[in-house]
Amino acid sequence: MQDRELYATILGIGKPWRVKRVEVRAGAEEVEVFVEHDGSALSCSECSASVSRYDARERTWRHLDTCQYKTLLTAEVPRAKCEVHGVHQVQVPWAEPGGRFTALFESLAIDWLREASVSAVSRRLRVSWDELDGIQQRAVRRGLSRRKVEPVTHLGIDETSYQKRHEYVTVVTDTKRARVLEVADGRDETALESFYKGLSDEQRNGIVAVSMDMWRAYIKTTRQFVPDADSKIAFDRFHVAKHLNEAVDAVRKQEHRQLRADGDARLLRTKFLWLMGPERRRALPHDRRTLFSALRDSALKVARAWAIKETARELWSYTTRGWAERAWKKWIGWALRSRLEPVRKTARMIREHLRGILNAILLGVTNATAESLNAKIQWIKKTACGFRNRARFRAAILFHCGGLDLYPSLPAHTKS
Repeated sequence: MQDRELYATILGIGKPWRVKRVEVRAGAEEVEVFVEHDGSALSCSECSASVSRYDARERTWRHLDTCQYKTLLTAEVPRAKCEVHGVHQVQVPWAEPGGRFTALFESLAIDWLREASVSAVSRRLRVSWDELDGIQQRAVRRGLSRRKVEPVTHLGIDETSYQKRHEYVTVVTDTKRARVLEVADGRDETALESFYKGLSDEQRNGIVAVSMDMWRAYIKTTRQFVPDADSKIAFDRFHVAKHLNEAVDAVRKQEHRQLRADGDARLLRTKFLWLMGPERRRALPHDRRTLFSALRDSALKVARAWAIKETARELWSYTTRGWAERAWKKWIGWALRSRLEPVRKTARMIREHLRGILNAILLGVTNATAESLNAKIQWIKKTACGFRNRARFRAAILFHCGGLDLYPSLPAHTKS
């Protein structure tokens, strides 16, 4: 098989296109494939009407490497003149409109980008960082344009920082399908407005549960757009546990300062002993477990705070609203009488948002999906070494977590 026939087969090129010639530049480790149009009749890509040839423009695309050689595809692409749609370039079968890479190369780059950072893939594929970022951005736009309008019954709303400073984005997830639906700037009331406005009335009416932190802005916007929102807003155990852990740690810090002033270092390096769950605690070395048992059974204030926190852990097992409400109210009374201000502050917050906690129990809302997606978002930030702006952070999250159809349309002979 001659080189022209070989590349015509590899590229999936057929009439009205043909491979004119192939140049191998060994010194530069490049192969350039020249393709031409056979001059047959043209049709408008918009209306399929027969049109006349206007002129031609030379364009070059990067293709998959031939062995170790960088492969380029160059073609004189005709421009057609339609009476209705004006002058436009005809579509080529090996790349999407406006692209600088063949569809097969972009597909390979997308596969690599799913596994590694833009910088690493840039080095391996021998393209610039900006070119790869462009491939990622186009993939996300392509995926969002293909996303179907579907019912969304269970939403998760959370915030994440994209820089070391307090710069946040709001992440909206479909917790049933484990995918990110939207990434919005900031975490104020307007952050969710555009997402909710983008849903149809049927979609908003079909929402069963909205899991979120006890953040006033999220609650207010959800009440504004979701029908009967107060029976659907749920504060799952992950967010409640986070606030309780913060309260216990605040008590530990205060008490540790007081004890150190008296020469008592019992609480030194014990922070995570009070915060970890029972599964992780059982995996500790024997000496650490023994130390914690002694501290837990002592008269320390942090021991009381820990006991209150651990009791709250058991309140998520109820299956009826009445019993769950009575148990939580009893726990709130105990926490308010503890004389531990951080615990009392958290108890007042829980009392104010008790309905949402009960909703989470009755609706069976869990944080498993949110934790999984958040871990992936943290990996995205780590591999990228941070992001300079929210737009790129948004694109990266949707690329990796959006469940989108990212790939360009491939030549027919390459499709499985």
